Amino acid sequence: MKKLVVLTGSGISAESGLKTFRDSGGLWENYDVMEVASLEGWEKNMNLVLQFYNERRAQLKDAQPNAAHIGLKELEKYFDVQIITQNVDNLHEKAGSNNILHLHGILTQARSTKDPNLIYDIGYDEIKPGDKCEKGYQLRPNIVWFGEPVPAIEEAALISSHADIFVVIGTSLVVYPAASLINYVPDKIPVFIIDPNEVSIPVYRPVKFINEKAGKGVSLLKEMLIKDYL
Repeated sequence: MKKLVVLTGSGISAESGLKTFRDSGGLWENYDVMEVASLEGWEKNMNLVLQFYNERRAQLKDAQPNAAHIGLKELEKYFDVQIITQNVDNLHEKAGSNNILHLHGILTQARSTKDPNLIYDIGYDEIKPGDKCEKGYQLRPNIVWFGEPVPAIEEAALISSHADIFVVIGTSLVVYPAASLINYVPDKIPVFIIDPNEVSIPVYRPVKFINEKAGKGVSLLKEMLIKDYL
């Protein structure tokens, strides 16, 4: 089975009704992103940050995977599919995909503010002031905020380096370090980009553009891959 590596961004979740801060100039659901997605914001107003992610978690509870998420799951019948996602939602999991690496964390987990290795599955429950890890420190969302290291990036780079086919869906390739992953893809490997908007490629290489939203784009991708690579 060929290894199909898929990098997904906010565009794949948009058709499920989930917004990101990139939708409107630095606002995320009408919040200033730096107030709710940075260590400085946390230290300034922990209650606001917890409220924001509690709201996102409650929103996610009812969100359903769309045709793009489901289409990627269906591709597992034909390819060894590995998803690397910049998204903090769990829509790939809801669709049933088996191999998912979350670069920026996930809403359904909390972690210790002191020991980043203490991670807890909380589902859609709230994190409240006074909720503590086993070492007695306040819990925070298990989300990689601006300015924080991305622990999963080395694993993501390794996965990308072993791709037989590489696909980018719904991400502008301007957010680093995720945007750098395409540099790890072997030169002769076919690359597909699904996005209705223009996407700048940081390295020169032949790319097949599918200028559609994620749902229709994945459907077209599936047809191409089955026709040309099986």
